[in-house]
Amino acid sequence: MRPTRDKGSGASRGVTKLTVKRAERIHWGDCDPAGIIYYPRYFEIFDRCTTSMLEQALSMNKRQFLIKYDFSGYPCVETGARFLHPTTFGDDVIVESTVIELGRSSFKIQHRLSKDGELAVEGSETRVWVRRQTADSKSIKAHPIPDEVVARLGGR
Repeated sequence: MRPTRDKGSGASRGVTKLTVKRAERIHWGDCDPAGIIYYPRYFEIFDRCTTSMLEQALSMNKRQFLIKYDFSGYPCVETGARFLHPTTFGDDVIVESTVIELGRSSFKIQHRLSKDGELAVEGSETRVWVRRQTADSKSIKAHPIPDEVVARLGGR
């Protein structure tokens, strides 16, 4: 689905928020024996939605933008969720993901998963833009988000 922009306030500090909607289906492998989604699967869905949002905002796939912006990724440093209504095997859901904060090297995304138009799960992630300290290093360090990326995510 196409990204939209919404003038933000409050926690977004006046950011024009990027919002992306994505359809997902709850699969058999997502569920426990009772057919109800196993809650960690929501975090997998949110992770896919974050990547999808960046791909749409930057008009390239993840591999391409990792190379173009010479960085190692955007690990999650904080996450949380509220589970309001269960989803089950076969349900089609819509996830609306919105950039709600942009910092120097971090960004926060809110995910709202709806089933039949009703909010079922609300989650959030704080991600950090990172680079390896040296080309052969296994350690990573926060790095400023490039201005072009900031602009495409909604500006500061």
